[in-house]
Amino acid sequence: MVVGLPVGKRQSRPWIVSDELWSLIEPLLPEPALKQVEGRPRVPDRQALCGILFVLHTGIQWEYLPQELGFGSGMTCWRRLAAWNEAGVWDQLHLVLLKRLRVAKKLDWSRAVIDSPREGRSAGPKSGPSPVDRARPGSKHHLIVDGQGIPLAVSLTGGNRNDVTQLMPLLRKIPPVPGLVGRPRRRPDTLLADRGYDHDKYRRLVWATGVKPLIARRGVPHGSGLGVHRWVVERTIAWLHGFRRLRIRWERRDDIHEAFLGLATCLITHRHVQRHC
Repeated sequence: MVVGLPVGKRQSRPWIVSDELWSLIEPLLPEPALKQVEGRPRVPDRQALCGILFVLHTGIQWEYLPQELGFGSGMTCWRRLAAWNEAGVWDQLHLVLLKRLRVAKKLDWSRAVIDSPREGRSAGPKSGPSPVDRARPGSKHHLIVDGQGIPLAVSLTGGNRNDVTQLMPLLRKIPPVPGLVGRPRRRPDTLLADRGYDHDKYRRLVWATGVKPLIARRGVPHGSGLGVHRWVVERTIAWLHGFRRLRIRWERRDDIHEAFLGLATCLITHRHVQRHC
């Protein structure tokens, strides 16, 4: 069993699910289906989640997941991840965490920052010939964060998709965050982006949502001056790709990679909750 380790051991093993995090996740999990035939007892959800986190952190293949740590088999953890993603667990958890941050007035809605890092190699459906890696198939992670770097929304596309085409879908994907008196909030005051998003059509579309676009223009000498604020999204991307399973996409199924992406986003957001709340 890995759940009951002392605090010091948990810090050195990031795949251990803390009691505080589990208290947030457990109510969101769907009820397990009844077993049709007798067999081995069901692996507890918390142990299966530890196995999923082990894969996310280490990048190990599912079939090599060490069962002696009490995770259950790799296939068990894989099925549990797929089922929880289909039930929308990570989206719900992300919203719960954002609500806590908004209640504590720790979300910076004065600006949001968007970016799309260079894609990793992959062979799944949401992949395409990379324009920067000799047309090898790749996928892109698109990320929008608040003014402090807290993830607001993330998405997955093929590596051949132009960054600017994902600007509006990602802006619309920010969930309505409740927590204070009045309507839930889902729009920042301004949106910062680099030259990859330089297109007047999309500036107009962003303006139409009530958000002020601050997008660097191509050909402007001495830089755009936005780097003093844009660095937060680059830091969050570095945190995101600190999870080894996300550095290179091994999953052929989009939903499994998106599940890892959503779970990693929740873990990063949870760190902010621990720091500020």
